[in-house]
Amino acid sequence: MKSRPVIVGLGEVLWDVYPDAARFGGAPANFAYHAASLDAESWLASSVGVDELGDRALDTLRQHGVESACVARDAKHPTGRVDVTLDSLGRASYEFADNTAWDHIAWSDALDSLARRCDAVCFGTLAQRSSQSRDTIQQFVKTTPFSALRMFDVNLRKQFYDAAVIDQSLRLATALKLNEEELPIVARLCGVNESHPHDAVRALMNMYSLRLVALTRGPDGATLIAGAEESTSPALITTVVDTVGAGDAFTAGVVIGFLAGLPLANVNAHANAVASFVCSQPGAVAGLPDYLRSPTPAP
Repeated sequence: MKSRPVIVGLGEVLWDVYPDAARFGGAPANFAYHAASLDAESWLASSVGVDELGDRALDTLRQHGVESACVARDAKHPTGRVDVTLDSLGRASYEFADNTAWDHIAWSDALDSLARRCDAVCFGTLAQRSSQSRDTIQQFVKTTPFSALRMFDVNLRKQFYDAAVIDQSLRLATALKLNEEELPIVARLCGVNESHPHDAVRALMNMYSLRLVALTRGPDGATLIAGAEESTSPALITTVVDTVGAGDAFTAGVVIGFLAGLPLANVNAHANAVASFVCSQPGAVAGLPDYLRSPTPAP
């Protein structure tokens, strides 16, 4: 791996609107932010409106070292937003605005060039709710080099997914990240009948020839599987402020460590530590302390 891998978050960028503030978010944007904080050459490929929230989104990306040249400005559609509510345990629920800029991500020469040089791309289901963005996302993933890690973070949200999108995405992917609530849904939609989580993960790996699967289990930590190698790591004990963005931070840590060729135990321990820290902070893009910026802690 080159000293600074080229890593792309592909899909939605939006603002998480809480009762007291609007905070930068969107799973691919959060992923790109954390990849940058882990010293990758990190890019976001998306679209924002020609409006105040779009200006603020681009400013946020630039301030935190994320390349934004592949974030288009859309004069016809507003920057995405989602109203967020938190329950007593800090768990989030979301209400997404319709027909926003990230629903209209258009293919371009700039995206083609970026896809051809990237080492890893992370994409999900939400930005594929519209046909235009779905076509662009799938074209981008297809255009990446054979060696690139194509991380499909399913990120199921409300009704914004179906069996066809999940199957198409898995056929393009070489890696999968999902949580314990999403696993049985994905397995069922893909025709996997295994009831035990480990068996279901293995079945999905075999069905889609995946190099890596990351299964997150909230306070119980996470399991990584790559070929014959497996690692289960507990979550670090922390005071949870909110969980928004923790999964995206975990994914960034996994991608960085996996590209570096580290043992899965090291990758898992570091990614869990990053996610636990994000849970202890408000919002999805908390700045990481220096001790978490290295992807090589002891397991």
